[in-house]
Amino acid sequence: MDDGETLPGEAAQADSQPPSAVTSLEFVGAEVVERLRRQPGGRELLEMAKYRQDVYLVGGAVRDLLLDRAPRELDVALDGEDLSLRRDAAVFARELASSLNVLAGEDVTKVNEHERFITAGVVWDAGQIDIAIARREHYSKPGALPEVESTSISEDLRRRDFTVNAIAVGLGGSQLGKLQPARHALEDLRERRLRVIHDASFEDDPTRLLRLARYNARLDFAIEEHTEELARQALNTGALDTVSGARIGAELRLALSEPQAPDALEAMRELGVLAAVHPRLRHDPELVAGALELLPADGSKEVLLLAALVLPLVLRADGQPQAEARALLDRLEFPQGDRDRAVAAAVAAVRLHDVLPRCERPADLYEAASEDPIEGVALAGALNDAAEAARRWLEEVRHVSLAIDGRDLLAEGVPQGPEIGRRLHEVLLMRLNGELGEGRDAELAAARKLS
Repeated sequence: MDDGETLPGEAAQADSQPPSAVTSLEFVGAEVVERLRRQPGGRELLEMAKYRQDVYLVGGAVRDLLLDRAPRELDVALDGEDLSLRRDAAVFARELASSLNVLAGEDVTKVNEHERFITAGVVWDAGQIDIAIARREHYSKPGALPEVESTSISEDLRRRDFTVNAIAVGLGGSQLGKLQPARHALEDLRERRLRVIHDASFEDDPTRLLRLARYNARLDFAIEEHTEELARQALNTGALDTVSGARIGAELRLALSEPQAPDALEAMRELGVLAAVHPRLRHDPELVAGALELLPADGSKEVLLLAALVLPLVLRADGQPQAEARALLDRLEFPQGDRDRAVAAAVAAVRLHDVLPRCERPADLYEAASEDPIEGVALAGALNDAAEAARRWLEEVRHVSLAIDGRDLLAEGVPQGPEIGRRLHEVLLMRLNGELGEGRDAELAAARKLS
């Protein structure tokens, strides 16, 4: 079947149900437009594009709407081939932001402009719309950021990463509802398959290797055989070595934030992406599943996954267990807070996995784990026969607190200084072990006796 002839109306449903058949791209394009209308900002976008021939919805947004999924953001391209139709992306973004503000009755949007890539974005609480001039890209060397210039929509589709992301639909004028797919795009969408646009794709932009794994997990699409061969070849020839740590780190952070993040990391492991980033970076599906089961709601899934990735560096470190892990995350330009918490969690997991099973009393758990990130305790619980102790700490013991504080002890005549902290600590341990009666008076009485 040729891409330009037919397409299942539901393309390839996320729930894998058999798609219903339709017989024209015009019908399918009209369905995309109607689904767009129901998305945040979709009506305003269509109204702005109503009388224009140069406005297209492109990329992942079209893919998701064809799959009847809600896109994470809307990507818009303005055809740049005909200079009489070309519009500046920033001007379009500002006009769209103004339209959204009028709808809400207040200034709810933020416009971000990126002159180098001829792009701009509109961000507000309910959604995000990114606008770009359709462009061609030239890579001065493998892994370099592209040099861009405006071009037609059809050529813009040819520079994209995977075929299922290379589909456009017109949003106005005579182009309204007209679907423009790259070669193989609709076929691959039907077959739930990830395929690169051309054989040099991973050489031009090696970060696509991480994106391949991320889309594999998010969409549950298989990787086309030749694309997998190209990916492994690129990794074996050191393609990721040509890319800055910042760009690799940005893609890794996106993978960690995916709802199916463990599956994305497993795909990276299977392809060899993690080993290419660092030879001791590992993803252990069983460990991660156990730790995520223990992780409470106030923990960070992203921090736990990152800690699990760098755990082998900490386990094998000599002398300074944090140094190599911190150096790696610095190279990948992770935010300092995430870096420090993930490394601390990994170090805590190594220390606690033997300690926790020996904690017989609640006070023992407090003494062992109270200074550690909860992500580290969850990891420790999954590392060894420590799950029950970790669960007890995370769900019960860490939430126990005193009714009294330092002001109460000052009122009792305890002098200002370390003595106050010592007594509060001792009273808390007694409270944890059930050695006190209920209420504030029992705690004060115990504190008085700790002279």
